[in-house]
Amino acid sequence: MTDSIMSKAATMEIPINSNGDTGTLPEDDSLEQAAKLQWSLGEKVGSPRGTRDLQQVMVSGPNLNETSIVSGGYGGTAEGIIPTSSIKGPAVRYNADFNKRIPVTGIGSNMHHSSSSSSMTAEEATKGVAVEKIEQMKKWGLNTYKCTKQMISERFGRGSRTVDLELEAQIEVLRDTKRKYENVLRLARALTNHFYNMVQTQHALGDTFADLSQKSPELRDEFGYNAETQKLLCKNGETLLGAINFFVSSINTLVNKTMEDTLMTIKMYENARLEFDAYRSDLEELSMGPRDAVTMARIDTAQQQYQVHKDKYERLRSDVIIKLKFLEENKVKVMHKQLLLFHNAISAYFAGNQQQLEQTLKQFNIKLRPPGADKPSWLEEQ
Repeated sequence: MTDSIMSKAATMEIPINSNGDTGTLPEDDSLEQAAKLQWSLGEKVGSPRGTRDLQQVMVSGPNLNETSIVSGGYGGTAEGIIPTSSIKGPAVRYNADFNKRIPVTGIGSNMHHSSSSSSMTAEEATKGVAVEKIEQMKKWGLNTYKCTKQMISERFGRGSRTVDLELEAQIEVLRDTKRKYENVLRLARALTNHFYNMVQTQHALGDTFADLSQKSPELRDEFGYNAETQKLLCKNGETLLGAINFFVSSINTLVNKTMEDTLMTIKMYENARLEFDAYRSDLEELSMGPRDAVTMARIDTAQQQYQVHKDKYERLRSDVIIKLKFLEENKVKVMHKQLLLFHNAISAYFAGNQQQLEQTLKQFNIKLRPPGADKPSWLEEQ
């Protein structure tokens, strides 16, 4: 029993401080304490009281399943702690200074903590996106309500609107000009289609006359003259079609691109004007009400929104004025060139002046496509 008690005492841990170093007691004091413990236990083991003390030591002694083995030399710096129970339960060590066990966390708990943090971060990001979308929908709904209210008030004559008489007159002139130019474009396209059909008919008629001149010896000269005339008209007609197609293409660009771009800016300007008047009316209504703390806060917010929409309205108004000015200059320049081309080409064709007709196309840098050029070659298709 004495040997077992000694082995039990030998398994008792060496105190370590918070830095992992051994205690400050020298080696001789530790050995002396161990010898005294052995002597006292050997003296009392024969008596009943000694037996009770031995049992108390056995009960109150350290649990081998919870002790830690300190690696490193005796009296030196502890290099690490190796838990004796590596299968069940967390590894622990005793702190001699505070007389309590300190759990040693493992890799599994760290992984669980990191995965929990990642999931919480992803959940917070999702909530943030949802809250942002809700706020955007709220702002859009409030803005739509104010603009709809302002538009209905203007139609029924109950609300006031900002009016720029000079600018609105220019906008109305542009819309009227666009409608008239669209009509010119529609008629020019109709003329192109009809003239193309006529040229194709002349081409077929010339081929028929040429064939009959070969099969009718008695009318060979008459059929031959008419065949040559139709071929010449067909050639001049194709030249005139090139000039008309160029005219149609230029008018189409002017109407459906240049004017349309300016009208899109005008539409944005009108929407900004409606929003500006809506927030202006809202600010005026709040200013006429009581001046308590809540109302003053709402007035400050409405003043900020009013200033934002006022700046937007003035910026778009300036853009519209600039675009209208450049559009007018571009329209005059383009139409001067296209109307001169159309006049010279039509006059030369119906006058039968083939040389003047070809000179008109060279003057405006118009290149005719050879027959069959509408279909791309097999190299271009690759």
